[in-house]
Amino acid sequence: MILPIYTYGQPVLRKVAQDITVDYPGLKQLLVDMFETLDASSGVGLAAPQVGKSIRVVVIDLDVLKEEYPEYAGFHHAFINGHILEADEKAGKVSMEEGCLSIPGLSEEVSRPKRIHATWLDEDLQPHDEWVDGYQARVMQHEFDHLEGVLYVDKISAFRKQIDRNKLKAMAQGKFNAAYRTKPFHK
Repeated sequence: MILPIYTYGQPVLRKVAQDITVDYPGLKQLLVDMFETLDASSGVGLAAPQVGKSIRVVVIDLDVLKEEYPEYAGFHHAFINGHILEADEKAGKVSMEEGCLSIPGLSEEVSRPKRIHATWLDEDLQPHDEWVDGYQARVMQHEFDHLEGVLYVDKISAFRKQIDRNKLKAMAQGKFNAAYRTKPFHK
């Protein structure tokens, strides 16, 4: 089932998400629904807070980028109870334009570490403790930020925040267009 994506202004996007137990009710169906929602919205990553659930669940589909990044062919994974432990400061950072399904129609340059150390359970509930780099690291950082109540617009310069302020304010009032199903904030 395609779920509505919660947009900027929704309180759930600012909460720190909770780890779940391996017997979390409906987990398999939630993963199916999140992947279906991700596909329908043409995104590469989706975190559970973006569908209204304050739990540490993320789905990432980099297979859609296989033309540009052949190494990601077949990359279609869930990340459960994901945590970033550290960034490799020696590897440096890279700036790249990012957008977000919860902030439709807006994108900005965001600087992120090139390499991170993270832990998570996969869709088969197998544990992972890995160093990740490249585009996968960027997408994981963006999605795992959602689990911490952080949006990419929190990471941009004060100047860019000022420029985007009115757009974000309008978005929080439900004034935006999206090509996918959304759940805007209403007071």
